[in-house]
Amino acid sequence: MQSSSPAGRAGRPRSAAADTAILAATRAALVDLGWSKLTLGDVATRAGVAKTTLYRRWAGKNELVVDAVAELFDELRLPDRGSLAADIEGVVLQFAAILARPEAKSGLMAVVAESTRDDALRERIRTAIVERQKRLVLEGRARAQARGELPPEPDPGTEPRTADLIFDIVAGAVVHRTLVSAEPADIDWVRGMTRILLLGLSGATAPDVAKP
Repeated sequence: MQSSSPAGRAGRPRSAAADTAILAATRAALVDLGWSKLTLGDVATRAGVAKTTLYRRWAGKNELVVDAVAELFDELRLPDRGSLAADIEGVVLQFAAILARPEAKSGLMAVVAESTRDDALRERIRTAIVERQKRLVLEGRARAQARGELPPEPDPGTEPRTADLIFDIVAGAVVHRTLVSAEPADIDWVRGMTRILLLGLSGATAPDVAKP
């Protein structure tokens, strides 16, 4: 698992054990208290560290919550189920299960709302959560291409842009379904979304949009 905490300041070396305890305590506090009542003091008590230890590592509650939630998404794995459709269904079900957890739900919704007026926080969410999980798209495309299920990118220079688009479609649909609409991302819904996604990935031609 990648470390989601910011680089330590000059001076005393960082303690990986302390970081692990702090992030776990943050998630426990999100479950028990929710984002609005969570304080760094409570997290420090739960983690068994001094509050100054938290301030040496994180600028504030928002940054701490982003890193604590990011660790949950680092648990995502792309299963090898023998086909692209089955692989997508497997990882989407994992993603939906993580979003259903109270610590992920309350933490993610809160920091996304806070980030609308905090550019630095929005960038932290992008780098700690979004960019790190695009590995799943790249892995899935490469596996499907090796199986012959997808053609290689006709222009390698477009591959990062295509991966971004695929990630946005999948993540946006699941987040909207589970957190905005508050509907279950059950197997029937996941299969339907996967079918629609695969229609686009198959390269099926769509009517040209008339240009003015």
